[in-house]
Amino acid sequence: MVHAGLAQPPSPDAAAAAAHVAHKIPSGDGPYARAKHYQLVEKDLDASIAWFWKAIETGDKVDSALKDMAVVMKQRGYLDEAVDAIRSLRHLCPGKQSQESLDNILLDLYKASGRTKEEIELLKRKLRKIYLGEAFPRGKATKRARSHGRKIHVSVQQETSRVLGNLAWAYMQQRNYMAAEAVYRKAQMVDPDANKACNLALCLIEQRRLADAELVLAHVIAGAYNADGREHGGKILKKAEELLERIRAETGGAGGGEEAGSEDGAEVDEMEELLDEVVRQWTAPYRRSDRRLPVFEEITPLCRQQMAC
Repeated sequence: MVHAGLAQPPSPDAAAAAAHVAHKIPSGDGPYARAKHYQLVEKDLDASIAWFWKAIETGDKVDSALKDMAVVMKQRGYLDEAVDAIRSLRHLCPGKQSQESLDNILLDLYKASGRTKEEIELLKRKLRKIYLGEAFPRGKATKRARSHGRKIHVSVQQETSRVLGNLAWAYMQQRNYMAAEAVYRKAQMVDPDANKACNLALCLIEQRRLADAELVLAHVIAGAYNADGREHGGKILKKAEELLERIRAETGGAGGGEEAGSEDGAEVDEMEELLDEVVRQWTAPYRRSDRRLPVFEEITPLCRQQMAC
């Protein structure tokens, strides 16, 4: 990209200075500060992308510049370019937290661009890191994260359930409902909530297992997930009722389950192999350390049995 014609931000006056403070734009006139000015004050996203590139080239806050540039590229619809940028430049951001943030941005880009296969592979890698105790600092059961600009503490159960929920949803986009069901059931064992229960019911409906789906939805409507209901009660209850209406509409049709295709069965086998690998890692001598996360000892035998069914 040619930078000779880079736009120059206007000389800051009192209003511009106030805007910089409000948007927490770094002080100075370096490439990264200029990129943030164009992104947040001037709202000139293409100019900000050019300056983010310049910041990366000159070593000015490279971690932040790469992440911010990818986010702005997504806003502009440059999805493939953003993926290529992260893949080719992430080696400049060796920190563990930076790599995790880049993975999360990649997942958003894969989802937005319909690159479901790559999304699934990345989610599986994140899941394996959680299982092996590599996703949390020194094997602790919580870590700090950001949600909507706020710093929060996330437990291993919450993070595992979130990753599993995203993985199951990605399988649903492939219409691989057998694999999606297996993953949703596992997510519910870790940290159950009503939204994933509704998605599980949808998987069952798509497999023509209407009675099973109705049972899952009955628990949602009965308020089995009270914490979830307080936060999203009306929306999720409406979703559950709509799915029940669909079941009632289809009850008069041909029932019974559908045979899973070979591709669906292969995905479930692959998930089972992942869990087998996890179990082998736990039995290895070096796994007898404080990095081992006990929650997975409790759920893995049940999950393997569930996926084998």
